[in-house]
Formats: sequence, C-alpha cells, structure tokens
Amino acid sequence: MTWQELQKQALQLPIGDRWRLVQLLLSSIQKETLVLFSPPIPNTNSLTGLDPWTQSLIGVIKLGTEDPTESYVDYLEEKYS
Repeated sequence: MTWQELQKQALQLPIGDRWRLVQLLLSSIQKETLVLFSPPIPNTNSLTGLDPWTQSLIGVIKLGTEDPTESYVDYLEEKYS
C-alpha cells in the first residue's frame, strides 16, 4: 500500500476513528522517541559509596523533556476554560 492510498483510506474514516488513529500514532511516536532519546541510567557501580537507601532511588525519577512554560500554559487553559 502506498502512502497516498493509506492517506485516502484514513480520510474516509469517520471523524472519531480518525481521532483515535491520530492518538494511537502520536502515542507510538512518543514511545519510540522516548526510548531513542532517553538518557541511559547511570552505572550504579560507580555510586557504591552512597547509602543503600539512596542507591535504591537511582533511576526511579526520570525528568521530562517538556517545556515548563508550555506545561503551565496548558494547565492554565484547562483550569480556566
């Protein structure tokens, strides 16, 4: 199937199905790019001097790459709309 055929078929879907398709594709792209561009988990062997409890926290929290300004704008739009 060519790109043009796929596009033509997608445009013939009902609007609800197209939204689900867009959400599915976006989710797939986000997951793939998260895996490709996420920083590696630090080597825990080099952190052996830390308390065991502190070592257990390594890799638990992953910082997002989203823009804090954009997140705040989204929050305000949701709150006041």
